[in-house]
Amino acid sequence: MKEGTRKLLAKAERTLEAARGLLDLDHPDSAAGRLYYAMFYVAEALLYDQDLEFSKHSAVHAAYGKHFAKTGVLDPRFHRWLLDAFNTRLQTDYGFDMIPSVSAVETMLTQATAFLTAAREYLESTRDDLEARRP
Repeated sequence: MKEGTRKLLAKAERTLEAARGLLDLDHPDSAAGRLYYAMFYVAEALLYDQDLEFSKHSAVHAAYGKHFAKTGVLDPRFHRWLLDAFNTRLQTDYGFDMIPSVSAVETMLTQATAFLTAAREYLESTRDDLEARRP
């Protein structure tokens, strides 16, 4: 696993922790935004590990879908969750009266955690496969 990949996964973990804290403070709208970014960092990490970097969120979404969801490398539901979280973030950041329910944000937290776990497992298995093929 590349150093940049590790850093992005660590950033995703810290962002998940921040979202948990915001939920504890009863700020589900801010937590939802952090949860989107946690998922975004996971997608970036997976792409970065394949030497793919993008400057726009839409490009990350599309590339993740192309390289991981459509190919079945990872469960396509992660792509759907990423896109749904993006839409929620847009609504909560730019809508003055959009506050998601705590239960909806707790679901996002569960999804973001599952996405991070699946990404780590995939990256570890990829590393193990490469090590097994070395002479």
